[in-house]
Parts: sequence; C-alpha cells; structure tokens
Amino acid sequence: MSENILVAVAWPYANSRLHLGHVAGAYLPADIFARYHRLKGDHVIMVSGSDMHGTPVTIRAEAEGKTPLEVADHYHRLFLEDFEKLGIAWDLFTTTHTKNHEQVSQDIFVRLLEKGYIYKKSVSQPWCEKCRRFLPDRYVEGTCPLCKSSGARGDQCEACGKPMNPAELTDAHCRTCGTPPVYKDSEHFFLKLEAFEKPLLDWIKDKAWWRTNVQNFTTRYLEEGLHDRAITRDIEWGVPLPLEGYSGKRIYVWFEAVIGYLSASMEWARCSGNPEAWKHFWDGEAKGYYFIGKDNIPFHTIIWPAMLMGYGGLNLPYDVPANEFLTIESQKFSKSRNLAVWAHDYLSRYAADPLRYLLSINMPETSDTDFSWREFVRRNNDELVATYGNLVQRVLTFTWRNFDGAVPPSGELDQASVELLDKARDTLDMVDKLLYRCRFRDAIKSAMALAQEANKYLDDKAPWKAIKTDRAAAATSLYAAIAVITALKTVLSPFMPSSSQKVHEYLGLAGKVEDGGWRLDLPEAGRRLMEPQVLFTKLDESVIEEETARMGLGK
Repeated sequence: MSENILVAVAWPYANSRLHLGHVAGAYLPADIFARYHRLKGDHVIMVSGSDMHGTPVTIRAEAEGKTPLEVADHYHRLFLEDFEKLGIAWDLFTTTHTKNHEQVSQDIFVRLLEKGYIYKKSVSQPWCEKCRRFLPDRYVEGTCPLCKSSGARGDQCEACGKPMNPAELTDAHCRTCGTPPVYKDSEHFFLKLEAFEKPLLDWIKDKAWWRTNVQNFTTRYLEEGLHDRAITRDIEWGVPLPLEGYSGKRIYVWFEAVIGYLSASMEWARCSGNPEAWKHFWDGEAKGYYFIGKDNIPFHTIIWPAMLMGYGGLNLPYDVPANEFLTIESQKFSKSRNLAVWAHDYLSRYAADPLRYLLSINMPETSDTDFSWREFVRRNNDELVATYGNLVQRVLTFTWRNFDGAVPPSGELDQASVELLDKARDTLDMVDKLLYRCRFRDAIKSAMALAQEANKYLDDKAPWKAIKTDRAAAATSLYAAIAVITALKTVLSPFMPSSSQKVHEYLGLAGKVEDGGWRLDLPEAGRRLMEPQVLFTKLDESVIEEETARMGLGK
C-alpha cells in the first residue's frame, strides 16, 4: 500500500552560494529519498526554500549596499539554478518572504500565545548608541573568552565553536561602527520550552529507527533540561508580530524558519489546485522526514516538535536523518580561506552524476567524511567508468552490433545466469530496505556490487568469443546481462538520475526511468535498443593538482 511521505529539507540562508557541504548534508540525501519513494509509487512532496530573514542576510546586504530583499532574491535565483543542474527535484522550493509564510507563522505564534505557551518578559539587550538600535547577536563582535580568538560573534565563536551570548565577549563592539554596546531592557516574547520537556522525552523513547547520534544528542539535550527561549528580536527585517504596539520587532528567524515546512506544504497544495492536499502529509499515517545537518538537530527534534505539540493536530517528525559534516581535503570548510568546493563552480567543469555518486558512497551519515579531488577522480575512473559504465557500454554496444540493435532471445538459463538474475532481484530488495531506512551509503554500495558481479559473469561467459561457436549461448548471456542493467538503472536512478535516464533510453524504453517502478522487468526479446554512447567520462589525473591548486592547496 502506498504511503504519504513528506520530505522536509533544511532552508539555506539566502546570503551565499551552495557548497558541497550543503549538498551532502541535506539536499542530496533528501532528493535520493524522494526519488526512491516516487519510484515505489508513494505519494511524495519534497519542500524547502530560501531562508530570507535573519541577520546573515542583513549583514550581507549592508556590506553590499543593497536591501535585504535584493540580496535574498539574488541568492534564491542562484539556488534554483544550482539545484536544477544538480538534479535536485523539488515539488516546491519557495522562500520565507511570502505572504503565505507570514500568515502561517503568525497563526502559529497567536495559537501558542493563546494557549499560554508564549509569554512576555523584559530582558537586557545590547544597544549601540551611535547606530541608535538594539544589536542582534551577530551584530556584536569581540574576543572569545575561551580561545581568545578575536572576531567572535555574539552568537558563536567560529574559531572554537563555543555558543555565545554578547555579554560574554571581551572587548565587545558593534560590527557596523565599532562602538562598545551598552545594555538596555527590551520586552520580548518567549517560547515556554520547559513545558514540553517531559512530553518530548516520552515521544523520543520509541524512536528506535532514528540514527543513534540524533537520538543520543536529543535525549542528552532533554535530560539536561530545557530553558525557555526568546522568539522575537529587535530588527526590522522578517515576519512582523501579529500584535499591536510591536512594529519594531520581528519573529526570531529560528522560530519562523521551521514553520516553513508547513507553510511550503500549504503553498504547494494551492499551486497544485487542491488547497487541502497538504493535510495528507501532516496527519494520519503520513510520515515526515526532515533532512538537515547535525548543527540543526535541536531545532528539528526539540523546538519544532514542541511547537507542533503546542499547536496541536499536526504530525510530529517521523524521522530526522541528520548528516554529519563534510570536510574538504581533510580540513573544515572555510569561506574566508576559499577552502570550499562551490556547487556552481564544480558544475561549470564536471557533470552532476559523478559528484552525486561520490557524495552518496561517501555520505557523512554517522560521522564526518572527507571530500578530496583524488578520491573524486579515483571513484569516477575506477567505479563509474571502469565498473558500471564499462558494463553498460560493452553489453549494449556488442548487442547492438551483433544482434541487429535489439534485445537477443534468451535460451535456457544455466545456473550462473539464474544466480545472476537472483542477485539482481535480491539487490532490488536490499536497496529498497536500505533506502527506506535512509542508509544511502550501504544502498549504493549494494547496487555497485551487482555491477561488479555482472562484470565477472561476462568475463566468465565471454560472449564476444562464444558468438563465434555458439550464437545462442552468447545471446543468452547478453540477455541476462541486459536484465541486470535494467535492474541497475532502477536502483541507481535515485542516486544518478541523469545517467539512469540515458541507460533507460539505451535499453529502448519509453518515458522516464521512474515510470517503470521499483521492480525488475525482464527485457522483451526483439525490443529495439538505442545505440549506446559513453555513459561516464574518464578524468585525467591532472584534475587533482588543478583543483587543489585552485583552492590554494597545491604544491
């Protein structure tokens, strides 16, 4: 029976381009998962959007002499370009700066306020006398009290990772004008998180299918005790409070951004012509999967569930398969040091599928993993070109040339051929089970193991030799190999959609690869094939030195 699957994906701040850490951390695994469920015949919506609010956007805008909306719109367009080239297929990628999102966010704010889960309290906030404004955390800079690094922000020290509040900084000053802040009282609204501590602990207890790191982190966070958090800030960019007398305040970005999953679902429903369709993904047996990086775990396993509990009537997350971090050449990504691989820069020189393959088979599911150009070239040449690409190329090219461009007839299958087809069916079942549990690395490894097995089978059968003495035997072995390729283009299509679509067409199949469903359809003898082309391009070893030098890491 089909399922209703919500694929909710982290919202990137619209203040810079996407790098491979973003892709590996949230967007690629979400796309693989959504494509898999669509192949299975499930009802899926995959939604996210550009987080246009918050200080990262206003800081970039001030630096460039633009409005926050100009900056956010610019990067939103670039996100869409990168996603299309990467093969990330959204049902909706919207923004937080829509009237729809504003209304949904305000509705949740009002409901929680009415139910007593939001209250007012005066707190001391940094104020810049020169700029004549309260300073959000990121507008205060100074020296970290722990590692003594200068340039630490009022929310975090990037050098050592310590969470911060502005009052802890030494030599604190306004990042705009350099004036030391003074502190003034300001009235703000707080989310009563303490009220949800026990309900959340009870809720998480039976989540045995969650990744261990996500469940352990969340449990530890809850057992240490929750503290109420401010959900408004003194800023003029963002979602206004739906109350009189608070024109200078906005809903804090961390509170309204997670509401985007719900508002995007509602926007998708209206765009689809059925305004009530979003409910199918937010109630009953529907399952919501939230794809994020590990730095966002508490917002999705504690704060958003607490908000949903308080609001009532909506499903809590079914799973939060948060990924760890991707490092680059064994070092942490750093924009300031140009130590990053930007998605658009990669895509200007290379195809998307080899990158999707590497990030899938090296996905940081349970620990940090590393991207290196040496590994990229090796995986591309030894696995995509020499294993999978070579299998497709030699089978279909030889068949095209020797069997009039059509699937050859199968005689009686011998034991080796039967075992190979059984392996193909087993692989479909195994990859199915692994993807259902969000185990992407193991799933793609299982698929590639089938390609290796098929190559070994061909080496043993050697149809290019057998055809000289036993054409029927050669035809049978090629038929079995084509059946395996049919299975491979299915199980690999969530990971590498572009190359899988090409194989689908080489096999003489009409429509899209996803139309075939998650099953092995044995090829029909006599079906016309399309003359195959090279599936993957071998890369020269010089790519390693060129790309590392581009990042300033060359010898």
